[in-house]
Amino acid sequence: MSERIYLTRDGYNRLKDELHQLTTETRKAVLEKIAEARSHGDLSENAEYDAAREEQSQLEAKIGELENKLASATILDPKQIKTDRVYILTSVKLRNLDDEEELIEYTLVSSEEADSDLGKISVRSPVGRSLIGKSVGDKVTITVPKGELHYEILDIFVK
Repeated sequence: MSERIYLTRDGYNRLKDELHQLTTETRKAVLEKIAEARSHGDLSENAEYDAAREEQSQLEAKIGELENKLASATILDPKQIKTDRVYILTSVKLRNLDDEEELIEYTLVSSEEADSDLGKISVRSPVGRSLIGKSVGDKVTITVPKGELHYEILDIFVK
């Protein structure tokens, strides 16, 4: 069985919508490309046919991946998330200890919902892994590719 994936209702619905799009419209378009290429005759030297078949293969792999994610998804209810420690779906306010003025806020989510532009980081990222299980007042040192980050947890909450 696949590893459990934790999603918000919105995240689950986005994956479901993407799967629906791929299995209906995208799959139909790829099959039309294959039929068109097949109509050009000799398949042994038909680059258009080979490209369409490769596109179909990648599409089917993506569909399978989404089906597996949805099948192993657990939908989390933000109302049931505790804020005594950092967990998935909690938001944290951090003070950068190297620059006392800088405050940072992250929401910890699954890899499938991570979006750094929105401040949503994966629990599997170096920062996410370092914060999970910590409490308000804890100081954390996080090793990232550029070196070390030093933060203090100021607040844990659910948005």
